[in-house]
Amino acid sequence: MCPVTRWDFDMVNVSVLTDLCSKKELKDWGSVTSPIGNPISRQSGVLLFRNPDGSSEMGLWQCTPGEWRCDIERDEFCHFLVGRARYLSDSGEVIDIRPGTAAAFPRGWVGVCEVLETVRKVYMIG
Repeated sequence: MCPVTRWDFDMVNVSVLTDLCSKKELKDWGSVTSPIGNPISRQSGVLLFRNPDGSSEMGLWQCTPGEWRCDIERDEFCHFLVGRARYLSDSGEVIDIRPGTAAAFPRGWVGVCEVLETVRKVYMIG
């Protein structure tokens, strides 16, 4: 399930990156904002594409265990490759994440994200 392609968009060519589940060359993106307790989750990833106007982006994101407040500012689609997490919306909805889960979070979704085992996902924000 994990071998996936990498998208290098120069609007003409598409190159390929395989095995996103074990890719090691991730950049440190720092701690999550609004952590709740300990441990404090650390984020890392690779930005695969961003529109010149910043209106959308695609990438690979990884996050270590922890819990934080989450406020989705732009629509986000994500496909989780590894790990386990739980999203708890302020309205009471519970979303359990495991490998293979795909989720679409609309702009304005608010709640808590709890990473139980380090997760890795491919995402698109727009």
